[in-house]
Amino acid sequence: MLIRYKKNLEKIAMGLLSFMPEEKEVKKLQETIKEYESNSNWHLFLWKEEDVLGAIGVRTEDDINAVIQHISVNPSHRNMGIGKKMVNQVKRLFEDKYALCADDKTEQFFSKCDSVETKVDDK
Repeated sequence: MLIRYKKNLEKIAMGLLSFMPEEKEVKKLQETIKEYESNSNWHLFLWKEEDVLGAIGVRTEDDINAVIQHISVNPSHRNMGIGKKMVNQVKRLFEDKYALCADDKTEQFFSKCDSVETKVDDK
């Protein structure tokens, strides 16, 4: 289930985002989390089953695009479709107002989600 980031999940979110290559340094991670907390155009969501297993960050821009800028899944839960489930749920959240796309860092994964039509249980 996709849930909106809340401050009490900061350490978990930072841990998940740290798997992104450009988010390795603590200072950069703190800046990224602060941006998600303070910028109304940045939206961070977490994927929760029994535990929080993934994070997906979206930046809305020019009232047209919603850009996926972070996608991360706990390494011990990868290759189970969690990333695709997050992308599909974010698509549904933003589809009425924005065209969903990816930035340079997430484009490869995003296109893989688009090119392979998967039927996943989004419950």
